[in-house]
Amino acid sequence: MPPLFRSVHHVALICSDYARSKAFYSEVLGFPIIREVNRVERGSFKLDLQVAPGLQLELFSFPNPPPRPTRPEACGLRHLAFVVDDIERAVAELRAKGVETEEVRVDAHTGRRFTFFMDPDGLPLEMYEGGGQSAS
Repeated sequence: MPPLFRSVHHVALICSDYARSKAFYSEVLGFPIIREVNRVERGSFKLDLQVAPGLQLELFSFPNPPPRPTRPEACGLRHLAFVVDDIERAVAELRAKGVETEEVRVDAHTGRRFTFFMDPDGLPLEMYEGGGQSAS
């Protein structure tokens, strides 16, 4: 019997400042915008971004969302990891755009290099070089 789930379609994030998060994910990280919807009846926006073919990131805004309790070990999503081909180049590009990153580390189990940075709401994001298993 084939697996029930074939892949991940999207990851949804709720942001505290829609314009700031839209600029971060589309301009700083460079994810192309697929569509943007002003959900007037909810007082919110929804932005679909393409991370890779078949994989989207959805940004939502809601009036007064509660803050994330703690990081990164709060129950729920721990972090979101993105694959990069050259971690040194990716770190340099983000730092040039004013994004602070941790020092690059090596996953003891896979030998892959990785590092973390934060989105505008403090959500932990990971850059993982070359794919394969995550350092999570």
